[in-house]
Amino acid sequence: MIDWTIVALAGFLGGMLNAVAGGGSFITLPALIWVGVPPIAANTTGTAALLPGYLASAWRFRRDIEYPMGLSLWPVIVIAILGGCIGAITLLLTSDQLFSVLIPWLILLSTTAFIVGPKLINMRGFTPDRATQSDSTQQSFVNAVALLIICIYGGYFNGGMGIILLAAFGLMGQSNLLGMNGLKNIVSALLTVIAVMVYAVGGTIDLAYLLILGVGSVIGGYVGAGVAYRVSQQKLRLFIITIGCLMAAGFFLKGSW
Repeated sequence: MIDWTIVALAGFLGGMLNAVAGGGSFITLPALIWVGVPPIAANTTGTAALLPGYLASAWRFRRDIEYPMGLSLWPVIVIAILGGCIGAITLLLTSDQLFSVLIPWLILLSTTAFIVGPKLINMRGFTPDRATQSDSTQQSFVNAVALLIICIYGGYFNGGMGIILLAAFGLMGQSNLLGMNGLKNIVSALLTVIAVMVYAVGGTIDLAYLLILGVGSVIGGYVGAGVAYRVSQQKLRLFIITIGCLMAAGFFLKGSW
């Protein structure tokens, strides 16, 4: 009974964090591991539980999507599906022991993205109006490769992926945050759909906890939407960064025992 309560609470808190600023996996992953779910299954189950939220967000922002240079709808679809598939397959080929070693580093990477992400989002990596044809082709290639790498990461771990995508779009020269969010949500939804399909085929999703985690995240997301209007983004970001650092430190210490 205690285990179910912990998972339900983790789903609620994770969904609330995702609704207001992101970082829900910092809560769901450790909680599932705490109740005895193997590390890889904890990661895949948490990702699967967040899928409805990704799909809802993608639908909500479908008219606001803007693409960086060299990318349009179909290339983005192909890259997201390919990257999500590669990342998910790589995860299934990873042992629980190796993934346990990687967890604190992955959480640390995600936390770092939360810290530096806003600054990177405001950077302008390229100015299309002054570009030559050669420059445009090169930048288009770089943008596609960068997006593919991020999608592979998303299929493998998923944590902090949203802020990493926003930061990357900022470096690609985008400035309309609404359009960037639209693209972020469609990419997240696509790669998560294919990743969850691969996880399901691999039999790594813990169905016993999936439903309660998913219901908790939906309720938490609804509550979080209201909280977002009452708490400053700066305080929320500081809270998430603190949680990320504590979780990373906890896993590092656990690995040294």
